[in-house]
Amino acid sequence: MDKRTLYDEFGQLETEVKNSLLRLTAMKDAIDELTEKNVSLEIENRHLRARLIEIEAINNGPDEKQELSKSRLNLEKIYEDGFHVCNVCYGSRRDNDEECAFCLDVIYGERK
Repeated sequence: MDKRTLYDEFGQLETEVKNSLLRLTAMKDAIDELTEKNVSLEIENRHLRARLIEIEAINNGPDEKQELSKSRLNLEKIYEDGFHVCNVCYGSRRDNDEECAFCLDVIYGERK
């Protein structure tokens, strides 16, 4: 093999390696993009599943506690811990854990 043929083949091989590197880089970028999209879709899927569970709970006749707002749930917890939440005796301990009509009205009264 003469020097000219060897040089031409070497140049051709160099071009093929550069093209292969460009293809590999493009493939890596595509994989990175697909991986990122997959992760975002997995997160969105989790959020949608959680929302679906919430909607199903609402449609399947939830119990009273699920119908309460967060603030009313907090008041209910304080009440269950033995304290008044009504404006008449707020913060004082309920004697013998007796029920208080005012507290119950605050917690379970008219809901909007």
